[in-house]
Amino acid sequence: MTSQILLGPVPALDVRLAMTEAQLVEYARDLRTIYQAERRRREELENAYRATLLALSRALDLRDTETEEHSQRVTRYSLAIGRELGLDGADLAALELGATLHDVGKIGVPDAILRKPGPLSDEEWAIMRRHPQLGYTILRGVDFLAPCLPVVLHHHEKWNGAGYPAGLAGEAIPLAARIFAIADAYDAITSPRPYKAALPAEVAVERICKDAGTHFDPAVVEAFLRVPPALSAPDSPRQIAPNL
Repeated sequence: MTSQILLGPVPALDVRLAMTEAQLVEYARDLRTIYQAERRRREELENAYRATLLALSRALDLRDTETEEHSQRVTRYSLAIGRELGLDGADLAALELGATLHDVGKIGVPDAILRKPGPLSDEEWAIMRRHPQLGYTILRGVDFLAPCLPVVLHHHEKWNGAGYPAGLAGEAIPLAARIFAIADAYDAITSPRPYKAALPAEVAVERICKDAGTHFDPAVVEAFLRVPPALSAPDSPRQIAPNL
């Protein structure tokens, strides 16, 4: 009798447990579906935002006629140097995005300064020098852009601390910004301007080597010199280190 009393509720309990298990499985399936949909939505938003920012970068290149396609070139050069230094994955992705968007803050620089065909006055330079901080302010509210902010904010710092906006020195300057500074200098030297002709790649390499330890991180300069010419764009007559 006791056995029957003890065993009687077991089938009902089994049924309830089975129903609960089925409900949990269904809940898990629903949560997975919701998560996947949310992830797709987030990826779509990020892609749309990224496309908008890239379009803005290209628009800035066109606005500043001196630097048309500048962002594309410095991005290519930066990635070549970064790979030579052993960067990969997320670090390269952050470097790429930072290089592409480095001058987004120039949206706040008046055309009269940005397109001036000659040297800037002290007052004009003071305005121009605000663009890294302005770019940082524009982008910092977007979570997925956080890794690229060091390049945007610090690409005008110098190894000896004489740069801006923060006056950082040595390894206090983020590595991505140190890499980009060399790519940026190389492109500036080898690209034409209304007030100067494009100089040969050999001259750019010589000047960058001369500034190793003052403007540039010596270790990054060494990596720059090891970059094979083939890593520059096939349609570009310039090469990062044509003697190698």
